[in-house]
Amino acid sequence: MNARQAPEFPAWPQYDDAERDGLIRALEQGQWWRMGGNEVDSFEREFADHHGAEHALAITNGTHALELALQVMGVGPGTEVIVPGFTFISSSQAAQRLGAVAVPVDVHPDTYNIDAAAVAAAITPRTKVIMPVHMAGLMADMDALAKLSAETGVALLQDAAHAHGARWQGKRVGQLGSIAAFSFQNGKLMTAGEGGAVVFPEGESERYETAFLRHSCGRPREDRRYLHRIAGSNMRLNEFSASVLRAQLRRLDAQIALRDERWALLSRLLGAIDGVVPQADDVRADRKSHYMAMFRVPGISEEGRNALVDRLVAAGLPAFAAFRAIYRTEAFWEIGAPDEPLEAVAERCPNTDAISRDCVWLHHRVLLAGEPEIHAAAEIIADAVATA
Repeated sequence: MNARQAPEFPAWPQYDDAERDGLIRALEQGQWWRMGGNEVDSFEREFADHHGAEHALAITNGTHALELALQVMGVGPGTEVIVPGFTFISSSQAAQRLGAVAVPVDVHPDTYNIDAAAVAAAITPRTKVIMPVHMAGLMADMDALAKLSAETGVALLQDAAHAHGARWQGKRVGQLGSIAAFSFQNGKLMTAGEGGAVVFPEGESERYETAFLRHSCGRPREDRRYLHRIAGSNMRLNEFSASVLRAQLRRLDAQIALRDERWALLSRLLGAIDGVVPQADDVRADRKSHYMAMFRVPGISEEGRNALVDRLVAAGLPAFAAFRAIYRTEAFWEIGAPDEPLEAVAERCPNTDAISRDCVWLHHRVLLAGEPEIHAAAEIIADAVATA
């Protein structure tokens, strides 16, 4: 492949007759909402089984999945939720919208995942939940976090929006003993345009039942008399979305295997570029789902990084600037923010600030391409970094 030609990457989302058949199946069953159809129920069983969980509850979107999970875990006014400073802002907003305070802590500079030592330092008597985010499908240090949770009694909620099919030391997300939330937004590894799920491990059936009620306006499954038992909202997923997700789930494993193979090549090529540092590995995370292909350019300014992204996009790469530190957005400070100035939070999160300034990510569809396209992508990045 001529490196000066824009490489062609697979489109995303991907679909075939499995999605078409599912949509027709949902259409022709005559009931298009979960209380009368079969698609959502079937998807929940399949998704729970795939992730080693006892239950899965399909939700309108990933943000709602986090919010619902936090609510059934007791998060509300007067409580705190510890979140990584480097994440998409839904991680903090889900807690803040419940009236809780979101407490950002720093992440590791190499994996971009939450630092368990920083978490330990941030725990107070008001801390209700610790929320690790499995960044780009590389699972956070679940050993250290589980130990901390056991010692302090503070529960874990995995933000697994990037981690469909990922594993930690052979265990899938639903086998790690904590509730987890997933997203099926358009760019995610499985998608129906929007959607989400909460998975409940063994022993969490009571919270699962509570979550079902709250996601369906507080109404029991068989109710015919409008006997709403608890306060809730309508977060039900529809039958059409579930039919698409069932098809997406069936090809997930093969796509992850291909992404993992391509990332091994791309990360090696990126590591050979002067000034470029790819996201690090953790051998305990023995299966990464690779939601993004992420790398840093240490020392570059935020403006320089943004210009670099523009050059990559112009050359044909689906490149993006990394998440902004959540505490450096106006939205974070609107409700549920810590009672301290921004710079005090930032001082505790030097790695988050640096990553937010110098990190770039590529859409995971790059990792579904062939080896020639991977080599071309690395050459484009090398040329763009050399002119930064």
